[in-house]
Amino acid sequence: MALTYGAYTACLGDHSLPETLDVLKAAGLTGAEVNVGGFIPSPHCPVDSLLASKTAREDYLGIFEDKGMVLSGLNTSGNPTSPLPNEGLKHAEDLRNAIRLAGALGVKEIVTMSGTPGTDPGARYPTWVVNPWNGIDMEILDYQWSVVVPFFKEIDALARDNDVKVCLELHPRNLVFNVPSFERLVEETGATNLRVNMDPSHLFWQQMDPIAATKRLGKFIGHVHAKDTKIFPGAAYRGVLDTDFGHVPAEAEGKVPVAYGYWCSSWPKDPAWRFVAFGLGHDTDYWAEFLRAIEQADPNMNVNIEHEDAEYGNVEGLQISASNLLAAAKAL
Repeated sequence: MALTYGAYTACLGDHSLPETLDVLKAAGLTGAEVNVGGFIPSPHCPVDSLLASKTAREDYLGIFEDKGMVLSGLNTSGNPTSPLPNEGLKHAEDLRNAIRLAGALGVKEIVTMSGTPGTDPGARYPTWVVNPWNGIDMEILDYQWSVVVPFFKEIDALARDNDVKVCLELHPRNLVFNVPSFERLVEETGATNLRVNMDPSHLFWQQMDPIAATKRLGKFIGHVHAKDTKIFPGAAYRGVLDTDFGHVPAEAEGKVPVAYGYWCSSWPKDPAWRFVAFGLGHDTDYWAEFLRAIEQADPNMNVNIEHEDAEYGNVEGLQISASNLLAAAKAL
């Protein structure tokens, strides 16, 4: 029994699947998690054809086998409970298809998000309540939970039928974004197949402790993203709940899609925090301790790098992350 170290392949969308697996293998990794819907495209997984054909699925898995790699997860991170029809309805169906495809491929883990409903049944846009000190916000949260709970009861049942664990990323701007909100979701849905995708990067900037969260969640951790965050001097006057982001024009090159007609905003020039290559925000000793906690939760856990450090090229950043992740693994 041992942790499996791989990478989420979204950062290599300009490479073919065989080329991507070669990059991962050359970096010393053995697992690959591919995108199948949600916010971003799925260049490494033809979902519709794989759902339609057993032969296509066998050929697809053969690509991984030929490269000596493991398909260690499917990712469909998005907003499946959004009131925007071209976001919520699409991402919800992407998630359902991901579960069905995972069952057909024998993949046991799906990574996704809880999503964020609007304020009320007539709302047009998603609304994330950050701190409900105002009683109005409690009414918004009551409505949002009334949307998310039945949706994930349905998703949990589908996951159970397909022998798949649905792992929610504790990602800000989602109703479920920390440990208590995940615990509430499990309690109110009675879920058997909902888990957490432990991505420490989002916990860091919220001033949470990923190791403590891991120990508290224990068996409820179903997947791991190896992703780091660095806090910068801007935090001293911005705080971490910063809205000083900018619009990105439609004609901008390299923009990251998040829904039809929308993409990631531009970062402040003096940010409070940002994502960095794995190991550049926290040292090897820290990550060895983190991996030790993950191993205690499940010695067979899939740990996949998610590279989003804009300071490095995608291959270069992934190689840095892999080197640091494997160094931490060696220190276990």
